[in-house]
Amino acid sequence: MIDNASIESLKSSIDIVDVVGNYVELKKAGANYKANCPFHGEKTPSFVVSPSKQIYHCFGCGAGGDSIKFMMEIEKLSYPEAIEKLASMYNFSLLYTKGSSDYSESRRLLESVQKWYVKNLDLNDSAKKYLHDRGVSNSSIEAFEIGYVGKGQEVMHFLNSNLFPMPKAEEAGIIAQGERGEFYARLVERVTFPIYSSNGSIVGFGGRTLSNHPAKYINSPQTKLFNKSRLLYGYHRAKERIYANKKLIVCEGYLDVIMFHQAGFGEAVATLGTALTAEHLPLLRKGNPRIILAYDGDKAGVAAALKAAQMLSAGGFDGGVVLFPDGQDPADMIARGRSEDVAKLLRESNPLIPFVIETISRSYDLSDPRAKEAAFAGVKQFLSTLSPIMQDAYIPTAATFLSLSPTLFSKGAELSKVRERFSQKKEDVELLSIFKTLLEKPSLVDDVLNVIDSSMFGEYRQLFEALIQEEREHPQLVGLSIDDTIQTMNGEELKKSLLWMLGSYYTQQYQMIAKDTSLSYQKKSFYMRKIKMDIIPRLKRGELVAYESFSTI
Repeated sequence: MIDNASIESLKSSIDIVDVVGNYVELKKAGANYKANCPFHGEKTPSFVVSPSKQIYHCFGCGAGGDSIKFMMEIEKLSYPEAIEKLASMYNFSLLYTKGSSDYSESRRLLESVQKWYVKNLDLNDSAKKYLHDRGVSNSSIEAFEIGYVGKGQEVMHFLNSNLFPMPKAEEAGIIAQGERGEFYARLVERVTFPIYSSNGSIVGFGGRTLSNHPAKYINSPQTKLFNKSRLLYGYHRAKERIYANKKLIVCEGYLDVIMFHQAGFGEAVATLGTALTAEHLPLLRKGNPRIILAYDGDKAGVAAALKAAQMLSAGGFDGGVVLFPDGQDPADMIARGRSEDVAKLLRESNPLIPFVIETISRSYDLSDPRAKEAAFAGVKQFLSTLSPIMQDAYIPTAATFLSLSPTLFSKGAELSKVRERFSQKKEDVELLSIFKTLLEKPSLVDDVLNVIDSSMFGEYRQLFEALIQEEREHPQLVGLSIDDTIQTMNGEELKKSLLWMLGSYYTQQYQMIAKDTSLSYQKKSFYMRKIKMDIIPRLKRGELVAYESFSTI
């Protein structure tokens, strides 16, 4: 059991504003802070945090309590788990009268493994050479505690020799369990980057392969301590500079952060192999900094910058976007001694809102009236996420990029009618949802190609072929990626849509074959029986039938 005096000491050492602020965007309201309640949906803030009383209360749903109660509710934890989670977040050592702490054990294990990784780097010349070739100095290697992990059996030997229980190592994300119950190391033959919470507690690792492994970078799995959607690499080192300079640079990788810091840009942080999400916003809000998105200028970088800029703009953040030209990334530019060029790019960043408007506009062929109409709809949809004052300020910018009259952006212009003309039928929306899902989850494309042929998409055939050929700059695909009215699907929803599509396709084929006078009676009977007695029943049972061309059946 956790000692009661230790619990009281923890309570007195943490600030509820800081605890809640890790999960909710708080805004100062007199002596207190206000926000939209995280426990029930609301548009008008009724959730209040009192720093003087160290409690929170929602006047809408009645939720309330102290830091521990908040952690229990927001993370769905038991009372002891919430205490241990808070202790881990704030590097507080709990005392126990009986038993031991899950979080403390995980943290001690991670700290021991991290020290071992650092020692391994000193013994591995190829790992050090990789870092030096990338321009990383010895002082940066030491400051960011970069390490190295060798073969899997070395990891297992280290854990066993230090008497770390395998289940605890699995909980900490160091090892995983195979199908046969055997344990294996998650990180092998990789340069390692320790990942810390915003308060400086180690929670996991990232690893960069030095072998031919297809996954160049991997992170620790989701654990009780590690949630990559709420973490920013390097934030614990950058936060003092962020607060002091009112600036925060978001980049794409560990080495970008390290090289930014090495060149004097100590406000740099990075997402952990994922896009910037709404869960990151409370952390970005701290200190009210200006946010600079510093991404590679390739297709993936532009798409990530667009989504992040839209989210930040809607959240009321100030900031800009820098896209590094000619396939370069900031780490490489700094390594080549071009820190001044990087500084110039950061100073001249494109403000968030104009960047979004320009990117949406340029994703369409504006010489085509129908595409221009769709571009207008996309820009107007984006503007509608902004405050009325910001909308009014940026209507002239939008009108200029689209070569339209500003009056079209007035409240009288019905966006729904524009959408309706661009995608009029429910069937069209269904098909576009399939496209958008494949666009954002390309790993599903091969599965879909097993049951679908481009000929099934009719007027959308060319768009589907552009999608499977990864023509990411295709105007309609870019427009689709930023169209919030077209939803992506999960695996089950995609399967249902494919079943619907296949059912419609084969039903139409059945009717066409029945009317086809060029087919012999024997072929016609065979085709119709194949569809009616084999394909349609299997689809009705929920089976995705592999595509068959009736020219080859």
